[in-house]
Amino acid sequence: MFENEIVVNFLSGAVLIIGQLLLTIIVFFIAKSIGNKVISRGFSKMAEQRNVTQGRIMTLEKLSKNAWSYTLFFVFVTIVLTIFDLNPAGLIAGAGVIGLAIGFGAQGLVSDIVTGFFLLLERQIDVEDYVTIGGLDGIVEEVGIRTTKIRGFDGTLHYIPNREIGSVSNHSRGNMRALVDISISYDDDITKAMEVLQTVCDKLALEMEEIVEGPDVVGVQALGNSDVVLRIVSKTTNMNQWAVERRLRKEIKEALDANGIEIPFPHQVYITKSE
Repeated sequence: MFENEIVVNFLSGAVLIIGQLLLTIIVFFIAKSIGNKVISRGFSKMAEQRNVTQGRIMTLEKLSKNAWSYTLFFVFVTIVLTIFDLNPAGLIAGAGVIGLAIGFGAQGLVSDIVTGFFLLLERQIDVEDYVTIGGLDGIVEEVGIRTTKIRGFDGTLHYIPNREIGSVSNHSRGNMRALVDISISYDDDITKAMEVLQTVCDKLALEMEEIVEGPDVVGVQALGNSDVVLRIVSKTTNMNQWAVERRLRKEIKEALDANGIEIPFPHQVYITKSE
């Protein structure tokens, strides 16, 4: 009889603990979902009411969601410890010595957080910026508390610890430059070739909204072994410099062909000795 009572009490306690755990997990995910929605709505209103760039809004929104998730996780762990009749305050105090021992190992984490804070404070980068960090080129997807995520142009997602971000090259601040070098033959008239190129540039300036200034033929850039190199420069909106360069090359090739101006290319000459 006594043994049955123990079994019943044990099962009752186990069912109670499992029920509390399930309830805590459900509340955790509900709170996380509601919190993320509130954060998203808050930043949407901020974007409408204040003159803040979309990249800045996305950066702060993702950082706020990360902070909310970390806070919820800490509360979740505390509640779980309480369910198992463990005193969180006592465990934290008991872990003080251990925390001191591993403090030196946590220096990297602290450095990540501090560096990430200054990245945001000084607005060095924002989400959707095109940057070069640590020799890696790509688009910023997230600036987190510990790491910064950069999506390379080949699709690779790079996770860079904030403490490793020594220097940042942000290519998305201000207008970008489109630069195209075109080679012509030494036998062609340079002045005529420059006039043809400038006509193409003026045409594209009217057709492409991405062009902010120019394009302009700046002159002879170099005298090669078998070609004269002419340079064209233009200012474009962010992330559109490559599209402008591609369009320039296409239109210039067609215009040079139409005007009989040769673009030099390597030739191979075969000499056959006859007896």
